[in-house]
Amino acid sequence: MSLTTSTIATMLPVTDTARAKEFYADRLGLPFQGANSVGELTFGLAHGDALVLLPREAGTQSKSTALSWEVGDVEEEMSELESRGITFEDYDMPGLKTVNHIADLDGERAAWFLDPDGNVLCIHQGSSAR
Repeated sequence: MSLTTSTIATMLPVTDTARAKEFYADRLGLPFQGANSVGELTFGLAHGDALVLLPREAGTQSKSTALSWEVGDVEEEMSELESRGITFEDYDMPGLKTVNHIADLDGERAAWFLDPDGNVLCIHQGSSAR
């Protein structure tokens, strides 16, 4: 088996699975595929990939981007997500500055938001998506 052709499952820690389910299914629109016997929630992603939310204690979230979706138009996607209650972050640090919530990174445009547990999520528009 080759890892380059395998589907992947992204695992994110969450403290409240009911709250996380509402966020990922209702606000982000990801298809909920079910929960297993230990309470892990699975959502479908493109190409057979999956997002699995793991019940964990607070403080296990990463401060780095955990998941990023490539989109065709960052502004359009932001507008849609904002209409569903998503709030985008702003950054002003060396190497990363957002203007109207969007960073331009050598031809790639990106915007970040947090899930209810503080996991950092991103939408990005690469130069090939323009």
